[in-house]
Amino acid sequence: MDDLDRDLLSALRHNARISVSSLAAMTGASRATVAARIDRLVENGTIAGFTIRTGHEMRSAGVRAIVLIEVLGKMADRVADQLRGMPQVRALHSTNGRWDFIAELEDRDLGTFDETLRRIRLVEGINSTETNILLKSSKSSF
Repeated sequence: MDDLDRDLLSALRHNARISVSSLAAMTGASRATVAARIDRLVENGTIAGFTIRTGHEMRSAGVRAIVLIEVLGKMADRVADQLRGMPQVRALHSTNGRWDFIAELEDRDLGTFDETLRRIRLVEGINSTETNILLKSSKSSF
């Protein structure tokens, strides 16, 4: 997986209905290249499908967690690109203090969640992580 693949995954995660032409314009690649890359990502299983998620589905996700991430040196941009390419990373926040990033993860069950955490820990530039599984969520008013 290279930078173009990660850029395509990131854009599709945010809008699965984005056109190939728009993706090509965003990435600077040709329409044919973008279409071929998406086809390859589908064929090799990186993209499992294109869908919508309703609010109800978001609330009934199998495993949701917050992962605090510390990055080595000046690797933050590279790490962020890698994480944005992972479909299980629903949001990525940069922060200050001990942790450089906070990633919101969602996976269907503990087995796949464990594999996602393993892949995150293998990302070059990540020094350490701390994971907190979300047990129950409620909306608060400010």
